[in-house]
Amino acid sequence: MLEVNNIWKSYQGQLLLRGISFTVAEGETVCLLGPSGSGKSTLLRIIAGLESPEQGQVCWAGEDLAFVPAHRRIFGLVFQDYALFPHLTVAGNVAFGLKMLDLPKGEIDLRVATTLKNVNLTGFNGRRVMDLSGGEQQRVALARALAPNPRLLMFDEPLGALDRSLREQLMAELRRILRISGVPAIYVTHDQEEAFFLADRVLLLHEGEIVREGTPAEVWADPGSIWAAKFLDAGNVLPGVVLPGGQAKTVIGSLPVEWQRSHQVGEKVTLLVHRRGIQQVSDGPVSGVVTDVIFRRDGYKVTLENDPDFYLPEAPQMGKRIYLKFPPSGVKCLS
Repeated sequence: MLEVNNIWKSYQGQLLLRGISFTVAEGETVCLLGPSGSGKSTLLRIIAGLESPEQGQVCWAGEDLAFVPAHRRIFGLVFQDYALFPHLTVAGNVAFGLKMLDLPKGEIDLRVATTLKNVNLTGFNGRRVMDLSGGEQQRVALARALAPNPRLLMFDEPLGALDRSLREQLMAELRRILRISGVPAIYVTHDQEEAFFLADRVLLLHEGEIVREGTPAEVWADPGSIWAAKFLDAGNVLPGVVLPGGQAKTVIGSLPVEWQRSHQVGEKVTLLVHRRGIQQVSDGPVSGVVTDVIFRRDGYKVTLENDPDFYLPEAPQMGKRIYLKFPPSGVKCLS
């Protein structure tokens, strides 16, 4: 469907995108995940036709879109700030793109009604958009993007201005809508929770390059680089030295490692001790007295005296000495 080939772009003399290439298949949701300044939004604007690359191609079904203006690409775009027309009603906003297509009034009315139903806004047709809540306005923006039956949907941090509970609700609705519609989508965000919840495939962007690509489970289990592991907060990143027998020496003791390639004994490496798989046992290679326990949504962040923080599924007792075991699959070599 969509092919992005070797896109380069500079801004104020600095390279912003460095040879970006990826594809989006039919019905697939791809999330561009990265920090501010990594080039995500600029890449989205290039795909939409709102900016031009200095080098590279954007193709749809094999057709180069270089000379196809934005309104002819039939791509829907949803922004963080909604970009609604304040002087128009909800129905007027949703119908705007349909009127640009010169569709008959009866078909426009039918599409507006159907699309508003799909985003749970039935009966909102005559409401002023400025009287709506943030979540309702975002639904109107989504309906406006969906109404013309776009070939591709693109989202630029669409939930960034919403509180957590509303964001989670809209994430679930958005996932449902994308699955029902079957429209391929590109979703830009700096929030890994959003990316992992919505994406079929995640592209990690760092300094204008894709540094990791895969399903959410693949990227989380093996970030592939020091930067990615820290950005995702996947676990502890520790220096180590290769030992015989599949082990590595670290500041917290000797650990079994799932090596991706061969290393020489004595070689210095950087390891990821993944948040998943750490087990509290009666006796283990790492021990310490618990000095702090903080609840996180996916477990507990536990601080031991003189050791890094670890993540455990259950909360240990404060002031108690505990012992930890690390399975080989939970310790990756990053360098």
